Parts: sequence; C-alpha cells; structure tokens
Amino acid sequence: MTEHHLATLAVRAGQVRTHEGEHAEPIFTTSSYVFASAAEAAARFDESVKGNIYSRFTNPTVRCFEERLAALEGAASCVATGSGMAAILATCMALLKAGDHIVCSDSVFGSTIALINRYLVKFGVEVTYVRPDDNQAWRSAVRNDTRLFFLETPSNPLAAIADIRAIADIAHERGVLLVVDNCFCTPALQKPFELGADLVIHSATKYLDGQGRVVGGAVLGNEQLVGKDVFGFIRSAGPSMSPFNAWVFLKGLETLQLRMRAHSEAALQLARWLETQKGVRKVHYAGLESHPQHALAKRQQSGFGGILAFDVEHGRQGAWAFIDATRLMSITANLGDAKSTITHPATTTHSRITPAERERAGITEGLLRISVGLEDVRDLQADIERGLAAVTAVGAR
Repeated sequence: MTEHHLATLAVRAGQVRTHEGEHAEPIFTTSSYVFASAAEAAARFDESVKGNIYSRFTNPTVRCFEERLAALEGAASCVATGSGMAAILATCMALLKAGDHIVCSDSVFGSTIALINRYLVKFGVEVTYVRPDDNQAWRSAVRNDTRLFFLETPSNPLAAIADIRAIADIAHERGVLLVVDNCFCTPALQKPFELGADLVIHSATKYLDGQGRVVGGAVLGNEQLVGKDVFGFIRSAGPSMSPFNAWVFLKGLETLQLRMRAHSEAALQLARWLETQKGVRKVHYAGLESHPQHALAKRQQSGFGGILAFDVEHGRQGAWAFIDATRLMSITANLGDAKSTITHPATTTHSRITPAERERAGITEGLLRISVGLEDVRDLQADIERGLAAVTAVGAR
C-alpha cells in the first residue's frame, strides 16, 4: 500500500484478512503453528518457505503491526520488540562486536546511556558522547573501528535537534551506520529514512500506542540489517512483542496522525505561554523561535511534538513543589499519553546516570518535563499556574 498517504497507511497497511472475513485485525494468541506435513515443517525451519513457526519470532498480529509501521516510516523491514529498550539492545547485539566503537548523542534517554555504559562496555564496545547539534564533533569522533552513530532528535527531555541529513553524510563518508530514535516525532512528524538514516528505533509504548496501555518497541531498516541481522537476534534471544500488545499498537496507529497534530498544537501554545510566566527560567521546545535549532526543526519536521521541558527557580525544591501542587497532570515518567504527564528528569528518567553525565546533558535540578496530552489547554494552564504558585511560595520562605 505504499502508494497511499500516511493517514490511510496507518489504518489499512499490513492487514491480511482470514477466511472469517473480519474487519478489525484478529489477535493470534498461539505459541506455535501446525504444519501440513513433515516436509512443510522442514521447509519452514530451513526458511526456504515463508510462514509461521513459533510466536517468539513469527506471529500474524505482530507481523501486521510490523508491516504497518514499516509502511509509515518508509522502511523495507521492521522487527517488533518487547520494549523500546529491547529494540536498542537488539540493534546493538545484532550489529556490534567486541572492539567496535559507537558515537552517541549525549542528549538521549537516561536508560540508553545506562545500557551503553553499564552493559555494552562490559563486552568490549567503546563509546564517545557528543553534542547532538555539533556536526564537527560527530566528524571528529569517528575512528576506524566506529560502527554506529546513535541519536535522538528531538532529544529527551531538552528537545535538542540534530541535523539528520548532515550527520548521515558524515557517517556514510566513513562507512558508519546512522541509528535515529524517532520516538518523540513518530513518522507522523519526521521521516529519518528520507534524511539518510540507516535504522530507526521506536519505543512504541509512547505515541504509537498513545494511551499508556502497553509496552513495546520496534527496529526498522533494510532487509539485511533488520530483516536478517536484527531478526536473527530476536529469533535466538526472544525479546519479542506479544500478539496482544501488537494489536493494541495497531489500534493506536490508526489515530497517530490526528493525535500528533493535536499534541503539537497544544504543546506549542503552552510553550509560548510558559515563556512569559514568572518563576520559569527557560523553556525547551523546538517550536519556539527562541530555540537555537528552531529553523532546523522546522526544516526536517512537519510538527514539533508534544514534549516540552522548562527550568523553574529554586532547583529541586522548586521543581518538586511544582509537581506536588498540580492536580490534573499525572505524576509519572511515561510520555506520549492522551493524559498529560509531568516528571522531574534528574530524579526519575535520568536518575541512573551520574551527576556529571546529567550536567553534560543539561539535566538540571530545576528541570521539569511535561508530555502534553489531549486535555483542554486552558485546564492545563490552570494546573501549571498551581505549580508556579508553589514555586513562588518556595522563594518566599
């Protein structure tokens, strides 16, 4: 269905109806599959004949989700995983070996840094961290043994924007693969493959679901890197997506474009308003003209997304007072939900990295992150005003 537009692909791509003629996609809750003969079983396991073998790596519901997401991203192949972090792990395990070097943005999800620093390095993988917006730093960090570039754009939580096209060119000059985490934008707002990325990672848990119901991830790319290499790791190690979760994600994809548009519009409205509020030191949102990479974001994205971060006065004390004073937003570290969420990154999403790593990434004690949901913006403003009043009260003590 590649000739169709994104909204149509999000509803229709990947579905193969069974003999029952169902309109909605079915959930195939089976661990294994029956073969017509011993010869057919042997052919399936030999991979000379395509078909289902075992739901650790072949399931019709999961395959429907994979094909639909691949159509949205413009990828030849997609492998679904049990979580976003499982997608990153599967990519690294499939494509890296002892002695390889990766260059990683220093503005990525805290668990990504923890995975690299605590586990990959134990097996002989080396890493250099660079600023996502410093193209020269990416170029200077390349070594003869560099295998991967890894970046998020926009980054979590400061909305740092990396120039995907420029960094892809730098990578490809040296035979390096570019991996882009597209979690914050999704294919509704950004198409990394069109800008030169080799692989795209998703935490489907976030916007691809959109209602905070289930956990999952995905890796997308060409048939060799994903269809063979990453799939081979999934088949052997098993960090797979469940059929039920895949079905939930399919339902989420149907409204993805509509939701991302609404999230983006509300977040931009709130970000502009926050810039005028007392007690707010700085607002981090690429949709603002004050953002240093606003022009770049406008060029490579069709919208700015639903995540905004801002620094409040009085450090952690002010940030915690703000959170505790809110009544509408949910205090949770998840994002991409229809319900707005708020968290303090320094003590939640980025608490597992060292203070020096947080400082390098710009994660201050006064930083708050809001995932703007689908509530009325006026109600969200009222809730934020409660938080800002609490920040002012801290200063008056």
